[in-house]
Parts: sequence; structure tokens; C-alpha cells
Amino acid sequence: MKLYTIAIFTFSAITAFNSVAETLWSDVSATLLRGNDYEVGDNKRTVFTFEHAAGYSWGDSFLFVDRLHSSNGDKETYAEIAPRLQISDYKNQAFENIYIATTAEIGDGFTHYLVGLGTKLNIPNFTYANINIYHRNNDSAKNNQQVTFTWALPIGPLTYDGFIDYVIATGDQHSSMNLTSQLKYNLAEHLNLKTNFFVGFEYVYWQNKFGIDGVDEKNLNLLAKYHF
Repeated sequence: MKLYTIAIFTFSAITAFNSVAETLWSDVSATLLRGNDYEVGDNKRTVFTFEHAAGYSWGDSFLFVDRLHSSNGDKETYAEIAPRLQISDYKNQAFENIYIATTAEIGDGFTHYLVGLGTKLNIPNFTYANINIYHRNNDSAKNNQQVTFTWALPIGPLTYDGFIDYVIATGDQHSSMNLTSQLKYNLAEHLNLKTNFFVGFEYVYWQNKFGIDGVDEKNLNLLAKYHF
């Protein structure tokens, strides 16, 4: 089954499930990126990303599909599907809610399944801050663990958001850390749009990319992102 078929099937399944659940919020966006300093493969790439994020009475979900076109003609599709099931509404000053966190990483020729626990962090001034701790079941390497932190922070007229993935070393791969963040400005008001349209930059610092020792990506992308 091709990657896009899996993504569409999963998105349809989540949508069908949500027909009997309450949707608290949702967001759909499309992003265009262009960068010249990618590692592992051609260094110049254009990336189109579709994202869907939502909160429900049962928890939350996040899905994205990347379509990458390299300047040398290579093409690649990659997707992640990440629903979280809320199992507790416990809260204190530091965090609130506990989730069973799951993710499927789907690429050309592999699928990795992640499962663990997550929560929402209460950090002043942040729009949101989430942390998940996973056990990774890998197709392409020995199983290991991962910690993921995601956030969004308004800075005046700008928005700064992104994620940090820290993946623990295995017997055949080094530990890796991927810090991907976006700094962007919303043009919607200036263009008389009813939904958000951001322009700005995405910066990727990926130490030991894909667990390869010494392969450190430092990649600045131009960004345009439209929310439907």
C-alpha cells in the first residue's frame, strides 16, 4: 500500500471516529519550504507540507504529509500520524492531562511505530507546550526511545513554534537531536484574508541526522504557510 493511501485511510478513519465525538478545535494548513543545506541526499529541496491538527473530547491528533522535490530530480514522500488518547484529566501548576501518545512514521519503504505517554505543560506565555515520551518500534534499526517536545510562542507580531526530537542511541545508530522551528509573520490582516497566511523562515538543526555520526544538518528554509 502506497504511503499516500495509508495517510488518506488513516485521516478518513479519524474523521469517521470523530463523527461520534466532540471536536473542540481543528486546523488545516499547507506549507511551502525551500532550502539549500539539506544533508543525506541532494542539498537543495522544495518541500510541500499538508498538516491537520485537532482537539477532541477523546484527546488530540496531528497529521502531516511532506512531499520533497530535490534539485537533482529525486522525489520523496514522508508522513507522520500522531493521535493521543486522554486517559486522565489530572492537573497541577506544571502540567495537565495525561495521554497515551502514539505516532506512525511512514516513509518510502519503512514504517516506524511509536507508543508512550504524553502531557500538556503549563508554561507562561506559550500558546501550547506538549511533551511525549515514546518507545520506538523501528523497521530500519533496533528499537529505542524518543522524547518529543512541541511548542508555540507568540513574540509580539511574530509566532515562534516547532519541535525537538531526541532519539536515544541504539547498537547501530548514534543518538540524534532534531530541533526544527519556524519564525513567521501573519500577513492575513494586510491582505484582508479571513484565515492565517504566514511568511518567514524555518530553521533545522539536526545533530547526527538519522543516527549517522557526524552528519549535522543546519538548514534555513524560506517559508509560506496558509491555513484553511
